Amino acid sequence: MLAEHIFASIGLQAKSLRELFSPSQKYQLLVYHADAIFHDKEYRNAACKYNMALQQKKVLSKTSKVRPSSVGTASSMQSQSLPSEIEVKYKIAECYTILKLDKDAIAVLDGIPSRQRTPKINMMLANLYRKAGQERSAVTSYKEVLRQCPLALDAIIGLLSLSVKGAEVASMTMDVIQSIPNLDWLSVWIKAYAFIHAGDNHRAINTICSLEKKSLLRDNVDLLVSLADVYFRAGDTKNSILKFEQAQMLDPYLIKGMDVYGYLMAREGHLEDVEVLGGRLFNISDQHAEPWVISGCHSFYSKRYSRALYLGAKAIQLNSNSVQALLLKGAALRNMGRVQEAIIHFREAMRLAPCRLDCYEGLIDCYLASNGIREAMGMANNIYKTLGANAQTLTILATVCLEDPVTQEKAKTLLDKALAQRPDYTKAVVKKAELLSREQKYEEGIALLRNALANQSDCVLHRMLGDFLVAVNDYQEAMDQYSIALSLDPNDQKSLEGMQKMEKEESPADATVELDGDDMEGSGEDGDLEGSDSEAAQWADQEQWFGMQ
Repeated sequence: MLAEHIFASIGLQAKSLRELFSPSQKYQLLVYHADAIFHDKEYRNAACKYNMALQQKKVLSKTSKVRPSSVGTASSMQSQSLPSEIEVKYKIAECYTILKLDKDAIAVLDGIPSRQRTPKINMMLANLYRKAGQERSAVTSYKEVLRQCPLALDAIIGLLSLSVKGAEVASMTMDVIQSIPNLDWLSVWIKAYAFIHAGDNHRAINTICSLEKKSLLRDNVDLLVSLADVYFRAGDTKNSILKFEQAQMLDPYLIKGMDVYGYLMAREGHLEDVEVLGGRLFNISDQHAEPWVISGCHSFYSKRYSRALYLGAKAIQLNSNSVQALLLKGAALRNMGRVQEAIIHFREAMRLAPCRLDCYEGLIDCYLASNGIREAMGMANNIYKTLGANAQTLTILATVCLEDPVTQEKAKTLLDKALAQRPDYTKAVVKKAELLSREQKYEEGIALLRNALANQSDCVLHRMLGDFLVAVNDYQEAMDQYSIALSLDPNDQKSLEGMQKMEKEESPADATVELDGDDMEGSGEDGDLEGSDSEAAQWADQEQWFGMQ
């Protein structure tokens, strides 16, 4: 490539040498030069050089028409060996896509006659149309890809994501399924992804599990990642983490889906493991959004929100369609008090992943943080009607109802329905416990939390059980519950505060000494806060560099 770059540069920059080349050689040199620049990631310059090559191709076409017929055969043979004009246009569109000039990329590809479009051109067009919100054009392009390549799985997923019925998509692949042996799994695969994009997580899980049992797709990494993602969407954190770990063991260089895995691990308090995971992925590639998101999750759950914001923005730069990056940045902005900016990011995440409830939850949290109870209620009701009455949608609606004293009784009914469907659903248990705490029904809350903890171990549930036990003066077991919570998440401040409060109550004689100790801790915290402000200023400078202000 370096030799081509030097040769092309000599040919293009030295006027005396340029005159030595024929029109076809000039065209070829321009393409070689553009390829070399593209390889060096100078995409704007490469697009310019590719366009120059196309202009030269027009000159070449004109000169070939006026040449005598005696040299026609030689000219024809030479033109067949030249770089394809269609391929050059595809390269220009690729440059524009990388530069986020999507409209220019669409314009270039639209200029290629339909009959001359290859599957990869139609695929790029379909993705660009979908990103631009031109769904009808995107569907047409995806269908054209499938017409030419019936086994193009990305095109199948693209169609399903645009609400094309699974049966219609399957019919486009039926001929090839029947003609090729051992391809019967494809129709089931299409059904599974149709359920995923329809938001029917339960049936999606069952269908993928049936596929996974087939010997042909057993231990298939892509299928395991999809299954882990659906478990995550269904709120089943335990099984989601297990499937991500299984996929990672099969493919140590796996990047896809690891941002969700890192987020779950960080949320569960395993920050050391998250740090190791992020470092390992950076060693594999720093040109994907996933390692940046994982590091951002580590910072977010370490309460370093400014750094999490910077890392989320970096991930979005690398992949503007990264839902997890948008959620990370939105959550960081919300916790920094920049609620209106956070709302923009959560809305974009919703647009990209309309069946992911955590996108809606982030937006509802923003509305509640800015006292927009009416907007939050409207959003929660819309989710409930659109996705049906499952444990997750019932809990989301109940969460909003809890904010208004008038609708607290409705919240109780909704939470009871959610727990009847899924007694182990942690978010529903937490909200029901909060409601029982307000009503001072401590014994009922203790029974609820003990029942939930019988089949799982969760930091928040252990901490809440500790709070309830303190309320009924069972200090010894409360201390045990706080200890368990801190063993699961050493950074859980509320468990630490509960434990410290109990220690003070148990040792009134040492109150003066402990007060002095608290003063010392307070001064230490002030020092940390000063360091945090300094760090925030440092990252704020970097945020401005990335154009986030």
